[in-house]
Amino acid sequence: MATATAPQTEAGVVLTEAAAAKIRTILDEKGLAETHALRVFVQGGGCGGMQYGMTFEDNPREDDEIYDQFEIRIIVDPTSLFYLNGAHIDWVDSPMGGGFNIENPNAVSSCGCGSGSSFRTAKSHTGEEMPESCH
Repeated sequence: MATATAPQTEAGVVLTEAAAAKIRTILDEKGLAETHALRVFVQGGGCGGMQYGMTFEDNPREDDEIYDQFEIRIIVDPTSLFYLNGAHIDWVDSPMGGGFNIENPNAVSSCGCGSGSSFRTAKSHTGEEMPESCH
């Protein structure tokens, strides 16, 4: 397992202080602060081809990357890291409600579908060209 110290600026997944504070609040409310980390991942689906996901987990896999930022452990699997490397996760609070915002330098287009955020990269993990528009 690789471990990095926070904040990362060129590689990995980067939390802002606002995102870390919100994650800490959620972990505390659920009683998971001492045992769980934030897993950030991508999965197929959505109008852009890929969508972001986050969950709490207490058992990282051997090949996961683990980052410690603002006293929050972040877990990313190697395939997701391919798509998320350099992404910044922020917490945005607005009059319409708050939410996590992911700025991903690897996404060539993005769109919001239902309750998730979807994106597309220029190339897939296997090197295949991907369409750049979100239809």
